[in-house]
Amino acid sequence: MVKRQKLYDLLNEKILVFDGAMGTMLQKNGLTTGCPEEFNLDKRKVIKRIHKEYVNAGCNIIQTNTFGANRIKLAEYNLQSKVEEINRAAVKLVKEMAGEEVLVAGDIGPTGKLMYPVGDLSFDEAYEVFYEQAKVLIESGVNIINIETISDIQEARAAIIAVKDAGDVPIICTLTFNTEMRTLTGSDPETVATVLEALGVDILGVNCGFGPDMMIDIVRRMSSVTDKYIIAQPNAGLPKYIDGITYYDLTPEKMASYVEDLINAGANIIGGCCGTTPEHMKIIKDKVKNLRPIVKEEKQFTKLASVTKTLIITEELPTRVIGECINPTAKKYLAQAIKDNNLSLLCEEAIKQVESNANIIDVNVGVNLTEESSVMRNAVYEIQRVIDAPLSIDTVNFEAMEEGLKACAGKPLINSTNGEERHLDKVLRLAKRYGAAILGLTLDEKGIPKKAEERFVIAERIVNRALEYGLKRQDIFIDTLVLTAGAQQQYALETIKAIQLVKKELGVKTVLGISNISHGLPNRAILNSTFLGMALNAGLDMPIMNPYIDKMWEVIKSADVLTGKDLNAKIFVESFNDEKVVEKTIEVNEVKIIDKLTKAIVSGDKNSVPLFIDELKANGFRALDLVNNCIIPALEDVGNKYEKQIYFLPQLLLSAEAAQKAFNELKEELNRSTVSNVGTIVLATVKGDIHDIGKNIVSIMLQNHGFKVIDLGKDVDSDRIIECALKEEADIIGLSALMTTTMNEMKIVTESLKSKGLSIPVLIGGAVVTEEYANTIGAFYSSDAIGAVKQAKLIINK
Repeated sequence: MVKRQKLYDLLNEKILVFDGAMGTMLQKNGLTTGCPEEFNLDKRKVIKRIHKEYVNAGCNIIQTNTFGANRIKLAEYNLQSKVEEINRAAVKLVKEMAGEEVLVAGDIGPTGKLMYPVGDLSFDEAYEVFYEQAKVLIESGVNIINIETISDIQEARAAIIAVKDAGDVPIICTLTFNTEMRTLTGSDPETVATVLEALGVDILGVNCGFGPDMMIDIVRRMSSVTDKYIIAQPNAGLPKYIDGITYYDLTPEKMASYVEDLINAGANIIGGCCGTTPEHMKIIKDKVKNLRPIVKEEKQFTKLASVTKTLIITEELPTRVIGECINPTAKKYLAQAIKDNNLSLLCEEAIKQVESNANIIDVNVGVNLTEESSVMRNAVYEIQRVIDAPLSIDTVNFEAMEEGLKACAGKPLINSTNGEERHLDKVLRLAKRYGAAILGLTLDEKGIPKKAEERFVIAERIVNRALEYGLKRQDIFIDTLVLTAGAQQQYALETIKAIQLVKKELGVKTVLGISNISHGLPNRAILNSTFLGMALNAGLDMPIMNPYIDKMWEVIKSADVLTGKDLNAKIFVESFNDEKVVEKTIEVNEVKIIDKLTKAIVSGDKNSVPLFIDELKANGFRALDLVNNCIIPALEDVGNKYEKQIYFLPQLLLSAEAAQKAFNELKEELNRSTVSNVGTIVLATVKGDIHDIGKNIVSIMLQNHGFKVIDLGKDVDSDRIIECALKEEADIIGLSALMTTTMNEMKIVTESLKSKGLSIPVLIGGAVVTEEYANTIGAFYSSDAIGAVKQAKLIINK
């Protein structure tokens, strides 16, 4: 095991070279079928030879052949009982070839399953799977753990936490992006960097997906928000397919020509993914010999993140606001909704607050007689799928806090801790473990001090303890607390003084729950907004407030203009021009029930769908009318949002689930004589390929658009596919492949159809499949599920 500082010294001194593709090299050695990880047991000489070739090419880090050596992936080959044996053997093979100077990275790939709530893999199950593999790799003596090719930030979180628990070893984590620079579940480069940094990885970055040209901007964007070391592992360009052989179009020399740009963008380690070979890495090694890493400086701004977006909090940008309205205290309707497990109401409240310009949404579900842990977990899952704002996990219940943090697939704020040692210790442990920022209240076991100086002492204690735990100063917020002016008028200014002390002496961000100042007094909006202005002048960074109150925004937006936070008064002008005011006065608030059903499907609110359908039926709406005038238009709207990068995979699938719920509710009335299928399609992942996430997503979307889908599953040979297509009188055959080694099976299907004189159209897709390849085999192509639906409809209508 390499000590972290030694690794950091190397990274500060020079550019390191990671090895290249294992799959490509296995293919070159004739190993195109079977479980690649099992080759550690029965094809040891081949694996050792590949490792040795990368060592001879000058690679500084060699990874184990364990990409799919977790129990879920191995179960596809009935090898789940051999997790330990395979991983131990893999480490041994690398160590025998690596020598003293080369570092050994234990390779951990994804589970191949979608995480809840998009899929059915829970956070805890993913954690256990990753922990099991990481423990063996670390005990076997790897220097580094490399978590790679992850497409869901939540799966990355589970893997990183598992590795940290398995042993003290440097961690690399890379995610893979699409051409829109988003992960499968919608995270952009800044968000990936923000979340991984908060979780404490040593090196973060990007691998697979495409060549080095497109990777440059991803590295640059990551580097703009983090000072962490960055790794880039591009493919050798794009896959080409000629005469039954797959190759990648970037020569070693051409690939190496991008290296300097990657380094200037912020990369410290250059490696290779699909299509790269020892020849590629040797040329890259020669290229980096005279290049040095750029000097990285710590970012002084604060970052929070949702799944899809990072929020920067700094004195140079407009004031950020925490929306306080998801709180059942004194809100009977919310308390009852939580007791009834009606989380749709919480989601609506979150959406409205974001629409009212709240930047962070506070989530408080503390109601008597509820199991707060499970409610918090489910509330976070539901809320984060309908908004793109970061969350504040608001609870004093440690179990509920941890469940909320597990469920939150971004970088949240913990609201809150305080100066009481036992409480502070528990919250800091959770913040460090799950990668969260903290909000510290200036109170302790004695209560809230009256004087500003006494509150400052508690604030200082919180900050110092947080720094000792390894939190960054930028991830610490202090709330100097507001006492009610009605009962304790003499202490109102102590809060303001305390803010000034914290800003001057501690240099951390400040937060304040504004509305408590006016509790029990009339005309609360004026008192709140006046106090807010005083607090902002004293250095308040983020108010916690009701974002629906215009007077509060008037103060914030005016202050931002006068302090230079709103450059050229852009936001102020947009908010308060006369035209906007006129528009607001003629707004129509009444929403028709049919529009509510449409909105529920678009937002993925499946729980509300049956209620709206029952109401519509009671008002005489026919099922067929609802399908044609509501459900199908809603799905088309979702598709448009997905194409415009407003929606991402989680929203797409949840909307599809809501639509399916609607179809099920209407099933009895939709008799088969009046509702015909758009067409019949046989779907399959081709022979030799065990990956089916993409195919399953396509299946869901096709069904919701009226297609009859016969899903044959994965690893399906051409004869069975064609036999089923004939039996079902299929209009289309849909084929998926993730690996270059299985792409040829698509050609076998099209050629077999041709030889039999059959003209069934074939629609293909998958990570390695291109439109060019589709054209060469006489097939139609789509890059994603929405495109597959459109293409299928075009084929049917020809």
